[in-house]
Amino acid sequence: MHLWNLFVAAILGLVEGLTEFAPVSSTGHMIIVDDLILKSNHLYGTEAANVFKVVIQLGSIMAMVVVFWDRFLNLLGLKKNITREQMYGERLRLTHVITGLVPAAVLGFLFEDYIDAHLFSVNTVLVALVVGAILMIVADLTRPRRPKTETVDQITYRQAFVVGLFQCLALWPGFSRSGSTISGGVLLGMSHRAAADFTFIMAVPIMFGASFLSLVKHWGAVTPETIPFFITGFISAFIFALIAIKFFLALINKVKLVPFAIYRILLAIVLLLLIWNR
Repeated sequence: MHLWNLFVAAILGLVEGLTEFAPVSSTGHMIIVDDLILKSNHLYGTEAANVFKVVIQLGSIMAMVVVFWDRFLNLLGLKKNITREQMYGERLRLTHVITGLVPAAVLGFLFEDYIDAHLFSVNTVLVALVVGAILMIVADLTRPRRPKTETVDQITYRQAFVVGLFQCLALWPGFSRSGSTISGGVLLGMSHRAAADFTFIMAVPIMFGASFLSLVKHWGAVTPETIPFFITGFISAFIFALIAIKFFLALINKVKLVPFAIYRILLAIVLLLLIWNR
């Protein structure tokens, strides 16, 4: 195992960790680093590269579990000292999360093969980056002046389901799960922070399930040679995702979505330049 390969793994984990939960499309960023680093260095072949992407995504998911640990315990009914008001009053329940997950889970199951065959390309990601940026700008410009739903505990089942419909847009690689769902939540009258909290909570089960299935499918690439590479990427993604999530949640109500939309358009330009230079 060369030190250079471990350095590459750390850099790729950094990119995944910083971009997975921000509305900037981790897929778009990973295509760029994949084109510039993984393919150019031929690190362990296609199957190992696929496993590596799953492993670093798992690192990001674990960071989300840490940030929302108490919330997940509450959702599963495992948190101690829950008051009667919290138990029966206004709070986010597991059924809200399931309601939000259903639309994307159903469409993802039905169209998985089509998505893999037709939507995972630089061209389609480039378009998704721009279209997603437009949605985010529209959401910010047309949002209610005063949010009807200030916190994630005030989300209704109707809001959860409609946000889940917006999450279906993220099946288009490059659209960004958080970009689509936060935009949808804001359009429904949720505060940016409430929409972001719900987005991140929903992301854990759906991302974990997809990652687990992909890892099982490509398990043959896990060898003594590649394990240090995978572990380094996992740790890097976990650490930087932890930093990025906390920073983003503290920032989102202040900066809103437009700055991220502008960044996405700039990223699309970078991808376009990559296409032209091939």
